[in-house]
Amino acid sequence: MLHISDDQRHARLAWRHRLVPESRIDDPVEITRSVVALHASDPATVHLSVVARMGTPRIEANERALYDERTLVRMLGMRRTMFVVPTDLVSTVQASSSNDVAGALRRQLVRAIAANGIEDADGWLRGLEALTLEALVARGGAHTSELSELVPELQRTITLGSGRWTAEVRMSTRVLLQLAANGRIVRGRPRGTWLSSQYRWIPITQWLGHAVDVLDPDAARADLARRWFARFGPATFDDLVWWTGWTRTRARRAVAALDTVEVALDDDAVGLVLADDVDPVDEPPPWAALLPGLDPTPMGWKTRDWYLGPHNDATFDSSGNAGPTVWWNGRIVGGWTQRSDGTIVHRLLTDVGADGATAVEAEIDRLQPHLAGVAVAPRFRSPLDRELRP
Repeated sequence: MLHISDDQRHARLAWRHRLVPESRIDDPVEITRSVVALHASDPATVHLSVVARMGTPRIEANERALYDERTLVRMLGMRRTMFVVPTDLVSTVQASSSNDVAGALRRQLVRAIAANGIEDADGWLRGLEALTLEALVARGGAHTSELSELVPELQRTITLGSGRWTAEVRMSTRVLLQLAANGRIVRGRPRGTWLSSQYRWIPITQWLGHAVDVLDPDAARADLARRWFARFGPATFDDLVWWTGWTRTRARRAVAALDTVEVALDDDAVGLVLADDVDPVDEPPPWAALLPGLDPTPMGWKTRDWYLGPHNDATFDSSGNAGPTVWWNGRIVGGWTQRSDGTIVHRLLTDVGADGATAVEAEIDRLQPHLAGVAVAPRFRSPLDRELRP
């Protein structure tokens, strides 16, 4: 069996995720392709992940791609997680992942509506969705508060959960989430700065100029798996299942549709790689990077020891969400955060030597001007982030 070492995995990660200075570019769409999709649960991640991979960091370039050119789209996808994807990948993500998420959300919501005493819960929900979409089409888009004025039934609250795990939620929140998961509406420009999560909702036909293409789910899953292996391979089957959120049966079917080979990894695990991607890649020059919380690189695999080492408890929270991380030559070696005035502070957890420390400081100096006066607080804080900024 062919062996691919951790050093080779570090080299692949460096080049393919555009973390080596020589691989950086200024095109947000191509940067997004380099990691398949950007995590978007935290609005800041979308922008900081792109900026870290730019030759000339400019947050406004990413905003232009998202809201003016509309070449990037924010959508609910794999693992019921928010992602930003290139526009031409929307249909693939919808068919491979979002439709299943939408189905699960609908079943849960219909049960909750029925439990709150509304007869024909499914029919009532579909009627409310139709009214909401009609209002959005008529206005060309609206914020949640504006929609609630136009469709008063969206102001109704229902109880979700049972026992001690109950919550009162407005129908507006759940209906808009459902329409988005179904690929009917999309999150447009936020209200306020690039750190805001209050989005204007737009019918997807108006945002993209067309509806989401209907693809065969199996073909879409195979396509997404191929793209993922091209950027994250070699990787284990469990890594793929974790990243996609698919059942093991569906993941096996996707892998079976691809031309892959098994490879031996340094931890004695068996990985998979595309059959035309087995040749060694060049070792990159020494490199350092500051990646934000939930960046797609540290979040790309379930098994992380080969790049995380002993630093899981410091740099990830208890739910497995990555905080802001410092990288040196393919490994996480520390963490970083910002003070209230926007100043970047960091701590190294591994001795990276004088060259490594100098490279990290140079990367801080490169990114700091673009965060001047802006203090980003990660939505999911790691223990190290809490220590650096109590």
